[in-house]
Amino acid sequence: MTSDKDEIPCPMELAIQLINKKWVIQIIRDMFFGKTHFSEFKEDKPDLSNKVLSSCLKNLEKDGLIEKNISDIDGVVDISYSLTDYGRALNKVIYELAMYTLNEDINNTIYDDEQKKEIGEYFRDKLNIDDN
Repeated sequence: MTSDKDEIPCPMELAIQLINKKWVIQIIRDMFFGKTHFSEFKEDKPDLSNKVLSSCLKNLEKDGLIEKNISDIDGVVDISYSLTDYGRALNKVIYELAMYTLNEDINNTIYDDEQKKEIGEYFRDKLNIDDN
């Protein structure tokens, strides 16, 4: 769709460029779920190295999806990260990806019906999805 250099880039391609790197969606999801510190992002990701996480966070900040917050409380520096409005706008994308997996598991090979319901409600709540 972007073969002609005067052609407008495909919006889908631009969106994918923001989230296509490994760990990006998981880190953004974690932020929606309340994680804000470097060590928290690594808690359930043993394969995520410090170097890769640091690079990922820098890229997310550069892309305007997150912001780095530095505070000094009694001489102790605290670094945390938060989603920007631009990053929070991914809530529906992340929700739909999760719902796709739940809805396509028609034979309950991954989740049973009760788990699907609980997971769906959890994602809806954490991602602030309005059913309207």
